[in-house]
Amino acid sequence: MTTDDISGMGPLVARLSRGGQRLRQADRAHPWVLDTAVVVLVFLMFCLPDLLHGGVDDGDGPRRFRLAFTQLPVAGMLVLQAGLVLPLLWRRRKPVAAFGVIAAVFVLQWSLGAALRADIALFVALYSLALHGQLRHLPWACAAMAGAIALVAVRTSSAVSVWDALFFLLSTATAALALGLMVRIRRAQLAGLRERAARLEIERDQRSRLAAATERTRVAREMHDIVGHNLSVIITLADAGAYATDIAPERGKEALQLIGDTGRQALGELRRVLGVLREAADGPPGGPELSPQPGIADIEALCAKVRAAGLEVVYRTSGDVDALDSGVQLTAYRIVQEALTNTLKHTDTGTRVHLAILVEDSRLNIRVQDTGSVTPSGPPNEEGHGLVGMRERAALYGGTVSARPTGGGGWSVEAVLDLTPQGGDR
Repeated sequence: MTTDDISGMGPLVARLSRGGQRLRQADRAHPWVLDTAVVVLVFLMFCLPDLLHGGVDDGDGPRRFRLAFTQLPVAGMLVLQAGLVLPLLWRRRKPVAAFGVIAAVFVLQWSLGAALRADIALFVALYSLALHGQLRHLPWACAAMAGAIALVAVRTSSAVSVWDALFFLLSTATAALALGLMVRIRRAQLAGLRERAARLEIERDQRSRLAAATERTRVAREMHDIVGHNLSVIITLADAGAYATDIAPERGKEALQLIGDTGRQALGELRRVLGVLREAADGPPGGPELSPQPGIADIEALCAKVRAAGLEVVYRTSGDVDALDSGVQLTAYRIVQEALTNTLKHTDTGTRVHLAILVEDSRLNIRVQDTGSVTPSGPPNEEGHGLVGMRERAALYGGTVSARPTGGGGWSVEAVLDLTPQGGDR
């Protein structure tokens, strides 16, 4: 076979596959058509010759064959043929009943000493039972088949050797049984592959939806931190600028400049967060370069903005904070940002804030404590979204966040992050 012959088999195989699929769909829609076609085919190939020639032996064979088989009248032959062939209509829906009826007619026929070509129906019924029936019924079906074959071998012993008859009939029955089991196993394998493919597709869709939900949660948390903090700074600066306009105009101008800087920074951060989503959705690279995620090194600039808004911030670090993982640094930055935002919202101008970031062994401690009086903004015992967001961020690194009032009337936020690598990922 040449290369052209092999390459030309592709379209042929595809057409055959499509044709087989259409036939299976038609069979599922009209199952009686195939069963009726099988019955008609068996009748034309095996029953009609007996009716035309008067049985298996048409009188031209050896004399021993004519003596071995009983010649039946046409009416009796039709009755036996109907008993052998018509049950094939139920060979797929009720294979056990079809096999039982055909086997009973087969035994009755050979008990009378008659031989019919329609006996092939017994082997078709055995094949159908192995393919469509329950496997627990196969042992007794095989036993019944063996008994019927033994009866045939005994009845034909005057014409052929018993061992020859047994070998031929048992080989045919074994082939029918093996073919039915082989097709059954193949169909089960294909059904398992289809089920596995469908399950994998469902799991893939679920993973996609979970990833999308996780990304939406991350973006919502980032936007809450960015917008909440910068709006708090802008509002505080706007109030201070309005107050300073009449007393010290230069201070009002400085406040307006800080408001502009803070707004531009917030807009840049929002564009960065949303730009990541847009780049992931559009696919092709080459867009504008986005600034990196903030880290601990950016906390000093964050404190400067808070100081400009009227708070006194004392910031210190301990340990090698610059060597921390970028994800840990982003988490620490957002926790500090949210804590300072809450201080801006709920305390007066001039409040003193002590901020400490400490690396101790395998832990990162973040402490934010202010000296101002707490002004609750919601119902008692109700946590805001900011505290919930801080706890969610800390939980990503096996950490905890606690927030409570201090004895001096202020408020304290403490977060502890676990820096131990988890499975080599960090």
